[in-house]
Amino acid sequence: MLQAEITIYDDQRSLGVAAAGRWLGLCEESIAERGAFHVALAGGSTPRQLYQLLSRAEMSPKVDWQHVYIYFGDERSVPCDHPDSNFRMATEALLDHVPIPRSNICRVETERGDMVEVASRYDSALMEMLPKADGGIPQFDLILLGIGPDGHTASLFPGTDILQQQKRFFDAVYVKQKATWRASITFPIINHARHVLFLVAGVDKRPVIQKIFSRSQHPPLLPVQMLKPAGRVEMYLDSDAAGEFKPD
Repeated sequence: MLQAEITIYDDQRSLGVAAAGRWLGLCEESIAERGAFHVALAGGSTPRQLYQLLSRAEMSPKVDWQHVYIYFGDERSVPCDHPDSNFRMATEALLDHVPIPRSNICRVETERGDMVEVASRYDSALMEMLPKADGGIPQFDLILLGIGPDGHTASLFPGTDILQQQKRFFDAVYVKQKATWRASITFPIINHARHVLFLVAGVDKRPVIQKIFSRSQHPPLLPVQMLKPAGRVEMYLDSDAAGEFKPD
């Protein structure tokens, strides 16, 4: 069973406000202790609300953007200006509105076309830019993640080869159920992050939340259940996603 500290909020708005406060606290802590804050962003509507809150006048000045480094947990095989691009969403919601140096933003260069090459280059960039945990594994201060109704997180989908990847920290994956290529962080780098924060909202997520934390689990495990993070794991749910679920 995935081990996580779970907090349930009344609605998606209050979840976003709490996530923004958590971001700020972790950012201040990381910069004070290590001189930088390295964070992997997630796509989707719930993270978008977080990014919009961080960009607002009452929040943005509290963030030391000069020492924040932005990465992406996964990306779709589309140009960076495509409506489905996680980079475009984060740019429109956050990055265009805060004084972060462009050199501090490490995007996935999907315009290169071949997602295997794209992922390989990003894997090398993570090795170069991120601080290292024990064993030389690149280490994020924070990874933001969501959970799909099928139990995927980032672009780690059920039944895909990337679930067995133990050597690369970012890899290409063909997602048969979506009939498309994607690129994603892998289990090893997620498991070595200092903090992992799941943001999960919406009634469509209720069944998967019930399954993830069921005491009677049967194989095959969902991708999110296969995670074994060494750092702190938190999960923020809104009441729609939580339903009748009550954390222990």
